[in-house]
Amino acid sequence: MARIEERLAALGLALPAPLTPPPGVALPFRFVRLAGARAFISGHGPQNADGTIAAPRGKLGRELTLEQGYAAARLTALSILGSLSRALGDLDRIARWTRVFGMVNSAPGFDRQPSVINGFSDLILELFGPEAGAHARSAVGMAELPFGIPVEIEAEAEVLS
Repeated sequence: MARIEERLAALGLALPAPLTPPPGVALPFRFVRLAGARAFISGHGPQNADGTIAAPRGKLGRELTLEQGYAAARLTALSILGSLSRALGDLDRIARWTRVFGMVNSAPGFDRQPSVINGFSDLILELFGPEAGAHARSAVGMAELPFGIPVEIEAEAEVLS
């Protein structure tokens, strides 16, 4: 078993199945686009193990708590890792995370977006370590996100051949 898969298993975590979009929704893009040594990762949201969009949904600071947002960002990390695993065949091919852009579905006045996106960053750092897992990051509030998801994250990583 590969190193990152072993760490996921040790944490009791599993990667979700590919995203099952809501009925009538077309997603005409790639979730991961490889270009040389770079993986460009499209925006992902939290998923259940079966690939469906995870609950709860809504805005941070209104329907959802900071803790629920953190958990959604952690599920989003698993969603992204699932897409990377399918694209790369092996998560150990990720040499380092370079950039993360976290979007939080925020109610007016909610300003804890960095604390929400820490759910993503903390898991990536735990799995990949302080060097390969370190990344530049933005965490911003959005008026709306697709399907009412609380968090959407896009990223870039450097990959090994």
